[in-house]
Amino acid sequence: MTKRAARVGRVERRLLRSGICLAAACLAFAASAAHGESLPEALAKAYQTNPALNAERARQRATDENVPQALSGYRPQIVATLSAGFQAVRNLLPDNTIQSANLKPWTIGVTVSQTLFNGFRTANSVRVAELQVQAGREALRNVGQGVLLDAVTVYTNVLANQSLVEAQRANVAFLQETLDITQKRLNAGDVTPTDAAQAEARLSRGRADLNAAEVNLAVSQATYLQVIGNAPNLLRPADTVDRLLPRSRDDATGQAFRGHPAVMAASFDFDVATTSIRVAESSLMPTITLQGSVSRSKDSDPTLGTLGTDQASVTGQLTQPIYDGGMAASQTRQAKEIAAQSRQVLDQVRNQARTAAVGAWVANEGAKIAVTASEAEVRAATVALQGVQREAAGGQRTTVDVLNAQQDLILAKARLIGAQRDRVIASYTLLSAIGRLDVKTLNLKTPDYLPEVHYHQVRDAWHGLRTPSGQ
Repeated sequence: MTKRAARVGRVERRLLRSGICLAAACLAFAASAAHGESLPEALAKAYQTNPALNAERARQRATDENVPQALSGYRPQIVATLSAGFQAVRNLLPDNTIQSANLKPWTIGVTVSQTLFNGFRTANSVRVAELQVQAGREALRNVGQGVLLDAVTVYTNVLANQSLVEAQRANVAFLQETLDITQKRLNAGDVTPTDAAQAEARLSRGRADLNAAEVNLAVSQATYLQVIGNAPNLLRPADTVDRLLPRSRDDATGQAFRGHPAVMAASFDFDVATTSIRVAESSLMPTITLQGSVSRSKDSDPTLGTLGTDQASVTGQLTQPIYDGGMAASQTRQAKEIAAQSRQVLDQVRNQARTAAVGAWVANEGAKIAVTASEAEVRAATVALQGVQREAAGGQRTTVDVLNAQQDLILAKARLIGAQRDRVIASYTLLSAIGRLDVKTLNLKTPDYLPEVHYHQVRDAWHGLRTPSGQ
């Protein structure tokens, strides 16, 4: 018994030295990570380079062009015409004589048309376009929130998977050393072949778990490259954003109900739909236009009575629709139904925002409890493993007891790593749920994209084919 206890003691000392080496390696990794990429830096890169977000910005710039298109209804329309050709004329005169000529007629003219009144269609169309711009900005803000939250998720996933890989490698090293010592004890006759088989089975399971962790890490690194724009390199530990979160669940739901970008976008969409009713109704109202034209023509008289004609005219026109087959009436009814639909969608989005805020609040509070419980579990499992090792050294525990205690510890560490990851994601999810996950709130070191800059650049543009960026 004394000989066996001494050998088990040597096992404990070797495992302790292995743990010290692993801890030193982890400290060295943490020291090098201090100079790596932080979460705010990764968020800034994603905000600037993410393709999905840049595509949404381009869509918003295209939406801005609806406003100058609607404003064109206030502006005159100028059309220039030019025609030329060849015409053969053969006239039979009353005295039975024939008059023939080969003409080369041409006409040039300019017509200017100005709409004076069209049933307020232009004014309401401008209002619709402006509301579409407002809705698009909120949709852009919502996409930006999603991209930043995706960036937080991939960042913490890489961190968590890296920690899991390190934990599984330490577990494999522990199990390998346990198997080696158990084999020596088997050769010495201190243990049975069952002990060696149990240690070998646990080692095989540990290698499989390590392989799964490495696969998950490779997948998360590829996703990181997709979302952030570069491969992860020495990521620093991520912090929560508790300082920016609401103090109560009611406060969270209130902020989400009032300020979430999805709610704001749906509200503007409802305003677009109601204003579109007045646009449709304008088709039933009179239209007043003023038209001026000047023209000059040569060789255009087939009677050969004149050589050329110069004309100038100013014409006013009033048009009142009487019956168009029911088209305008149908469009008006259709617009009203779309407005009713938009109202229902707004209510639905508000309810979804409220539910999401409640869920995010509860998840964040639960994540705090999960981290505390997991930390306590790791501490207890560490103490339990140390106790089992001491008891095994005294001959009171078997090899399988040590293996079980080690398995409990590695599972507890995995749960703690997952809880810490979920804790960070939950805090950012709650910030997104109340509509405040943006560059300004997070104080990221990157210029904020301001969609109103492009809007003012194109709103009053009367001409020009190039975009403000030079395309």
